[in-house]
Order: sequence, then C-alpha cells, then structure tokens
Amino acid sequence: MNYSTIESRLQSGGIVVLDGGTGTELEKRGVAMNSEAWCGPATLGNVEILEGIHRDYISAGADIITANTYASSRLMLEPAGYANLFDEINRTAVAAAHRAREASGREDVLVAGSLSHMSPITADSDLSDLGREPPAEVMRDAFHELATLLRDAGCDLILMEMMYLPHRISLALEAALATGLPVWAGFAVRRDNQGNIVSFARDRSIPFADILAVTERADIQAAGLMHSPSDVIADATAILRPYYDGPLMAYPDSGYFRMPRWQFEDIIDPETLVRFAHTWVDNGVQVVGGCCGLSPEHIAALRKAFPCE
Repeated sequence: MNYSTIESRLQSGGIVVLDGGTGTELEKRGVAMNSEAWCGPATLGNVEILEGIHRDYISAGADIITANTYASSRLMLEPAGYANLFDEINRTAVAAAHRAREASGREDVLVAGSLSHMSPITADSDLSDLGREPPAEVMRDAFHELATLLRDAGCDLILMEMMYLPHRISLALEAALATGLPVWAGFAVRRDNQGNIVSFARDRSIPFADILAVTERADIQAAGLMHSPSDVIADATAILRPYYDGPLMAYPDSGYFRMPRWQFEDIIDPETLVRFAHTWVDNGVQVVGGCCGLSPEHIAALRKAFPCE
C-alpha cells in the first residue's frame, strides 16, 4: 500500500478512519491476557482470531489497521519471560494484519505498526510499576529494536500510541523517526481534580503542554488524542493545535484498565461516539477511530458518518 493515497486524502481535507481496539478486542473474543505483558504474547496461539479482528475492522470501513504490537517491546516481553520470542511475536502480529488486508481485497488499507512506551504495570491497577522502570539506554534500545522490526516487517507507518511521559516520548520518537516511515503520534490525557487537561499518568500531574513540547518540531505526519475519554478530546485538541499544524487525530477509549484485563464497563455506544466525532471533525480533526474498549461496530458507525469520498 502506498502511503501517498492517505496523505493525499488528508491534504485535500478528507476524513480517514482508523480501526478500534486490538488487544481489548482479543480479550473480548475470549483470549486470555498475560498477567505481566498484557496482550503482546496473546498473538501466538491466537493468530486466526487476531486476523479475524483485522478483517472485521476492514469490513467495517477502516482505512488503517493496527498490528498487535502495542505491548510487544522487550520492555514488556522480557520481564514476562518472552524475550526469546520477541521477533516471532511481533513478526506474527504484523503478518496477521497483512493477511487480513490481502484477504479483504482492499489494497488501499494501511498497516500501522504500534509503538508505545509501555513498561510493566502494577498488578490489579493501571499504574506503571515505577520501581521497575528501565534505564534510558535500555528503553532507547527497546524502542529502536521494535521500530526497526515494524519497518522491516512491512508496516506502512509507525503509530506512536499512548504517549504521556515526556522522557519516554523523546526516546520513542527518536526510534520511530529513525525508520524513515511516516510517524503519527497519539497522546493520552485526562482531567485532573481541578479540570485541567494533563498527561494520562496517574501518579503525577504533567500539563499536556509539557508533553507536546517534546514533539513540537519533530517531523510527524499526524498527531492527536487517543486512549482518552471522549468528553476530553475536544478541549485537548484545542491545546494541541498551537503546537502542531498537520492532520489531527481522535480515537478515544471507553471502559478502564485493571492489569491484566480491560474492564468493559459503561462502553460508549456507537451513536454517541459519532456525535462526539462530528464535533471533533467540525473543529479540524481528520482521523477518527477508537482504541481500548471500542469494537468493529463503532468503526462501522464512524465510516457511515464519514463515508469515503
């Protein structure tokens, strides 16, 4: 797939539809999550289910499907005992996305390689286990290793997902840009007790602007909000816009995480998601989709609301 097709659509003011959650959709379909590494190891032994998820998103109208590599860097796999399977897990995940695209007959679909700065999470919480945070050089090597694999395995772009810690963002960004692939950046935010929009980090309050400063002058092809509540995205986008003048993204989550499972509670219905999306698009967002907790029916509703031109 040639990235220029999507690039041209964005340059002409068109709307691009991303897929929804991949790891959480695996869980929703009965796949067990690893107690230390979440959804990364789930790729092995569940390839047919994973490929089916990608096919369902394509059928729903997604222009981009995301390989199940969000939690598959060595930072996650090594503590869980999967270091020797790093290559197999990630190449298998990308290959599943490619096969789904081929089976769909839609050559216009892009395969995004997900690159996060996720490290181990404290059991039964959504907090990073800061006591196990690797040194900067270890993180740098892990991000470069995964980004290089994603490029070599045939991903069309790098999707930096759930960026919320500035010191990690800079390392992940360096790795993503080094691939030479187009890079899209998805930031995760929340409201603090005073209603301010801050980093997703639960253990500290980092102004959203401090996150954006890390990527302000980087060669990023799209940027936006992800893994954030729908009712926060519009205000967060207004903060983002002065830092970035390219295409904007919005793909929220719904429910909440408690390691190692997603809690499918009070999931936003597709019609409500579409109402939010119209507001985002009216304010300049061009890439819409979903992440954790959102499924093919949400993406189908978005595609219906924003048909391919």
